[in-house]
Amino acid sequence: MRRTIIFFLTILVLQTGSASYVSAQEPDPLSCGTAGSEKVIEAINSYGTLDRWSAREVKESGIIGGKVAHLFEFYGNQETVKTRKPYEAPEGYLWRTNNVLAVVAGVTKTSNTVYPEKRGEGYCARLETHMESVKVMGMINMDVTCQGAFFIGSLEEPIKDTKAPMTKVLYGVPFDGRLSALVFDYKADVGHEVIRGTGFSPKKEMGYPDYPMVFLMLQKRWEEADGSVHALRVGSAIHRFDEDVPEWVNAFRVEVAYGDITGEPFYQDYMGLKNDPETGFYTLNSEGKQVLVEEEGWASADEEPNYLILTFLASSQPAFYGGVGNILWLDNIRIE
Repeated sequence: MRRTIIFFLTILVLQTGSASYVSAQEPDPLSCGTAGSEKVIEAINSYGTLDRWSAREVKESGIIGGKVAHLFEFYGNQETVKTRKPYEAPEGYLWRTNNVLAVVAGVTKTSNTVYPEKRGEGYCARLETHMESVKVMGMINMDVTCQGAFFIGSLEEPIKDTKAPMTKVLYGVPFDGRLSALVFDYKADVGHEVIRGTGFSPKKEMGYPDYPMVFLMLQKRWEEADGSVHALRVGSAIHRFDEDVPEWVNAFRVEVAYGDITGEPFYQDYMGLKNDPETGFYTLNSEGKQVLVEEEGWASADEEPNYLILTFLASSQPAFYGGVGNILWLDNIRIE
């Protein structure tokens, strides 16, 4: 029983966007160099229409209710496959949701916060912050706040244990190109009150609002002799969705700003360097040890990056906190 509870909480931690894990040693799946960067852009943009999607239909374990759940990803031909097999990205597909399958101590559980939704003749993505509840054997109730995430990268499946859950999420890919802007269609229902839902204690209203975010970051990374990994921020295209937008805004642009942006009129604190172990980005060093990527400062405006991070989040809060009711709809995502 106790393992089941810990397992469920582990899965819900993976819903959050407060931290991430990327391997500095992981090779670029589309090769490196100028041609590789062009392929990365092509791969991101071609699937960014969000019209192609698939679903895994998974029956969860009876001890937690035995419901039939669906895990969505944005490739395929709207097919649904009954399976408990781990997710495998098709060749050339770089996007990933944080919809995830776990099998811990023989218990199968899913979590889904990103959904396809009909838009005109095609589809868009709907990212939610919601409260997920579970009842174990009819005796234990847990409420956990979950945040939707749609990102470039990967997520290990199935989740097999409760060790360092955030290290199982990999945001970003190697990239050495220059970008001008992130462009996408969106609408938003935002500003809902943050609710703390940890599963350990009763959910609590926190009395302040929450807003979705998008991060596009270009970094220049390196490893020191002691195994620590450092970075300079090369480029930033960061936006927080601070207002309700009930009708679609098409071709919304977030320009990539290079170098130190702290003196720019648009700069906000949430655009700053990532050094906090609770909210920063992690990687594997050359010895396979998990370390924080320490953003030491701002690169010069003409520096070449070697890593790209792109993620949309339904909440800007840390794990187990979020504006329950926040929804961010996305379509036609592309980078220029």
